[in-house]
Amino acid sequence: MNKSLTDLLERARSWPADAQNELERMAREIEAEFGAGLYKPTSAELAGIERGQRDAADGKFATDEQVEAVFVKHRLT
Repeated sequence: MNKSLTDLLERARSWPADAQNELERMAREIEAEFGAGLYKPTSAELAGIERGQRDAADGKFATDEQVEAVFVKHRLT
C-alpha cells in the first residue's frame, strides 16, 4: 500500500461514520470490479488520469497548506 493511501486511511479514522461508510462502499465497489478484471475507466477518468500525469510531470503539486485548507473547508463536523 502506498504512503498516500495509508495516510488517507489513517485520517479517515476521524471522519464521521457516514463518510467512513461511503469510503468503504466505494472501495468495495472498486475492489469488486478490479478483482474480477472487469474495471474499465471511463473516458472522463482516463482524461483525468492523463491530466494528472501531465501535471505531475510538470511539478504541479498542491502544497501541504493548500491541501489542509481544502480539508478544513470541507470537513464534516
